[in-house]
Amino acid sequence: MINLMLTSCTTEPSAAAKASASAHVPAELFDGLGARQATISPKFLYDALGSKLFEAICELPEYYPTRTEAGIFERHGHEIALACGVGTTLIDLGAGNCAKAANLFPLLRPAQYVAVDISTDFVSDALARLRLRFPHIEMQALGLDFSSGLALPDSVRAERRLFFYPGSSLGNFTPVEARAFLTRLRKGCGDDGGLLIGIDLAKDKAILDAAYDDALGVTAAFNLNVLRHVNRLLGSDFDIKQWRHLGFYNEAASRVEMHLEAKTAQRVRWPGGGRDFAAGERIHTENSYKYRQADAIGLLEESGFEATRVWTDPRCPFAVIHAQAIS
Repeated sequence: MINLMLTSCTTEPSAAAKASASAHVPAELFDGLGARQATISPKFLYDALGSKLFEAICELPEYYPTRTEAGIFERHGHEIALACGVGTTLIDLGAGNCAKAANLFPLLRPAQYVAVDISTDFVSDALARLRLRFPHIEMQALGLDFSSGLALPDSVRAERRLFFYPGSSLGNFTPVEARAFLTRLRKGCGDDGGLLIGIDLAKDKAILDAAYDDALGVTAAFNLNVLRHVNRLLGSDFDIKQWRHLGFYNEAASRVEMHLEAKTAQRVRWPGGGRDFAAGERIHTENSYKYRQADAIGLLEESGFEATRVWTDPRCPFAVIHAQAIS
């Protein structure tokens, strides 16, 4: 175990990187909103308010993934720690409030904790609080869109990297995109690294429909908030009152889909252009693919990993998998 370091300063993108990112974001949004089937990437759901709303979703009785996964970690934590080993470089992808990783600190005892999230301010605030609880762990926050690349700075230790990707977020990628993403993680692992990942498994449609369209409307607020975020990023004039949330399980595609549906015919404008939306027309904002366990393991193997251990909850199918990088 290595726990001699105290803390490190938060690492933020350089001015050039920020300028490049800000130039790229509107282009990505223009392309998505201008497509025949309008789309907004799910990464834009997670501005500061979106991140807080997702925290609230995780507390809802209908939203099973968080508590199911937490139950697996609670019941099998010591086995998971034995499989992963202590003293790793724990790289938390989509860290959010860092709570899931922090719950494992006493067992995993990482030498370095790297919290990666697209919402830089949110994760930096969470990490500042976490440092007070675990001053013996070296910590670093990275504002990074890891969905399209994973360029880690030299300040991230290369030894024994353990990528941590809980919460079934892999389902946001199509299977082809998921394979490409996992392959990038494999390259980032080095020869002695691995992956600890949560993957949601296929289950009854009624459970999935309720999880993504809760009775309180928190998921609806989360989805609708993306239009506020787009307005800020793009200078558009989406009127949120003119849109409704839709969330449902598409059994044929084995995925939950989230959409925003126009309540009325309307024109949305942004600098240099705009688009007419018919009443009932939708913007596709998120997919969440659900896997069979054998298919999930096969996907990891195709990406350069070997699934060494799998822990599941038979009452509500969900898997936590430790996979070692194959040399």
